[in-house]
Amino acid sequence: MPIPWQAVEMEHFRVLQTWKKYDGMLSWGRGQCLAILDDGCDLSVPEWNEKLPWGNKVVAGYNSIDHNDDPSPVPPGYHGTTVGYPSSLNYQGRCGVAYNNQVIQIRCVTIVHLRQDESQTMADALQWVIDHHKQHNITAVNLSPLDDVAHQHPVPTVIDSKLAELRRLNVWVSAPCGNNGHTNGISWPACQPDCFGIGAVEPGKDVAINDRFANTAILVPATATSSSNAYITGCTMILREAIKKAHYDWRKDGSTLPDAMMTIFKRTGATIVDPPSGQTFKRLDLLSAVDEVFSAKGT
Repeated sequence: MPIPWQAVEMEHFRVLQTWKKYDGMLSWGRGQCLAILDDGCDLSVPEWNEKLPWGNKVVAGYNSIDHNDDPSPVPPGYHGTTVGYPSSLNYQGRCGVAYNNQVIQIRCVTIVHLRQDESQTMADALQWVIDHHKQHNITAVNLSPLDDVAHQHPVPTVIDSKLAELRRLNVWVSAPCGNNGHTNGISWPACQPDCFGIGAVEPGKDVAINDRFANTAILVPATATSSSNAYITGCTMILREAIKKAHYDWRKDGSTLPDAMMTIFKRTGATIVDPPSGQTFKRLDLLSAVDEVFSAKGT
């Protein structure tokens, strides 16, 4: 079995158990592509130069700031090189959740913790995903930037129509809630209607940490919500394949496939009561989600 990228976190939401139980049945992201939108990725690192039997790990790059194919980070950018490891790493036996997937690295902001309005370059990056999702079979987007402000309501910007179109196209888009300890709101764009806001619990403990509020969609074990978000993007690829192979009727759970997958994740997740925020959340349990889909096979 692969060596997990982070054993405590991945054991907590039962990735390792899922790999073991469904070995030979599921392909762990093979044939699906994840678009990672962040502040740039150094494609020279060996982790992203890995070649899988069916093709390169990284199938494309884009830079929506300079409008070219080079996603390399430019200072102060620093985050995008490693943010994809929890979801997609497949290097020297060490693996992320959907380790057989392929990725596209997109530089869409100057720095992941936003210091200015960069919504237009983010919108341009999302449009690139819309334009190329069929070509690369992009099924999920890790929209990693965040503004570190506690928003209780959506903040209308030019990205909203792009998010709505991706949801219509059944492409999952999620973003981290933030790591500031806010209990009364979450970062933009995680607070937007067509972007799932992903929070965190302390690895190994079902205790909510970091930014969360009523507009947090679900919690995932990790010390930072960027990792929580990365983990769940990989989990969506596994659940998507399970839904397809089990011929599961997802339309009973949502108007789009991403909505249905979130419904399944929440229905099968652990309940987390969080007195500091006054909220009750669900915590991701990948094995329970996949088990439910296969148990309903043929119904």
